[in-house]
Amino acid sequence: MALKATIYKAQINLADMDRHVYADIGVTIARHPSETDERMMVRVLALALGWPADTNEGTLELAKDMWEPDEPALWHKNYSDEILHWVEVGQPDDKRLMKAAGRARRVSLWAFQSSTPIWWDGIANKLTRAQNLTVWQLPSEQTQALAAFAQRSMQLQVSVQDGTAWVSDGTTSIEVVPQRLMGPD
Repeated sequence: MALKATIYKAQINLADMDRHVYADIGVTIARHPSETDERMMVRVLALALGWPADTNEGTLELAKDMWEPDEPALWHKNYSDEILHWVEVGQPDDKRLMKAAGRARRVSLWAFQSSTPIWWDGIANKLTRAQNLTVWQLPSEQTQALAAFAQRSMQLQVSVQDGTAWVSDGTTSIEVVPQRLMGPD
């Protein structure tokens, strides 16, 4: 018998002062049995950090990357089903990222493992043609601390200023400082 997803719900209050994006985001997360708290919370953070300023063409949504190999962790599709933003989490191979760069207007990758520098050294030269790809590294000690926020029902505040994200659950705050490894500003 196959294992089923565990359902999590998050209410995110976003105040991104760098991009002037302010939103209340409600999201239901179907967590794959093999997904860790850390990876799930990185997906939630990526959702907040990638939330579109203009939602007239839809919003960023959690996709089925661990269930469906042709889907990313998150994506923003417009009402014509065109992929505006493809978001990956972790350390995918170069072929997956190049395929995504060909399918979407914009691609973001959020790498968070402590082995990211070694992985990036081996893959960076293979991605130079992907002009629409932005790669971010999240410090693993910060994402591990973020994993402690994983609850079946979450109320999170995400504030972004000067490239730094502050994530709070109302009791504890964690500073997350993404480092851009590649991509346009």
